[in-house]
Amino acid sequence: MQLKKINPNLQKALIENGLTEANEMQQETFSTIKSGADAVIQSGEKTGKSTTIVLNVIQRLEKTQGESTRALIIVENKERVLEMEELFLKLGTYTDLSILGVHDKGDIDYDKNVISMGLDVLIGTPARVNTLFSSAGFNINTIKMFVVDDTEILMRLRMDAVILRLSQSIEKTQRIFFCNTITERVESLANNIMIEPLFFEMEDDE
Repeated sequence: MQLKKINPNLQKALIENGLTEANEMQQETFSTIKSGADAVIQSGEKTGKSTTIVLNVIQRLEKTQGESTRALIIVENKERVLEMEELFLKLGTYTDLSILGVHDKGDIDYDKNVISMGLDVLIGTPARVNTLFSSAGFNINTIKMFVVDDTEILMRLRMDAVILRLSQSIEKTQRIFFCNTITERVESLANNIMIEPLFFEMEDDE
């Protein structure tokens, strides 16, 4: 996958998984995400949003560092957690980043233990992530990437307050929303919690 200054090991893993060509969304957003800027990225279903999230998190974090979580990814449900976790395992073949997926049906004590031992990337449903950080007292200020997938779906599920609360708990981080449609609620929340967010809207036929 030809993206400007992409990590060679990440590129190798992408190619090995058949991802040899970057689509419009990946080309248009790679430099912005790599720079640390806040963004809202709209693209239709099955256009590679999950792949875009995973490759950009791996690109920015590169390797394990310290003991506290550095990337937090919020997804809709258990199925999305497991899909994202599997994608990280595939594309993170040549990195030592530690990944954990958490959801409402999981063992919360196990989740707490894994996080306390040290973690790079946490993927989870809003409710479970909120419970973990509010009850266990983990340091959330080490998070350098706060990513929300399927943002408009989470807005419909009335998860605005949870996302806002989590965001406000982090002093300084990059905030990125991915969505199928940029609704008024998505735009309003983005303007509320982000710093001069950049908006990307991909064509429907992509």
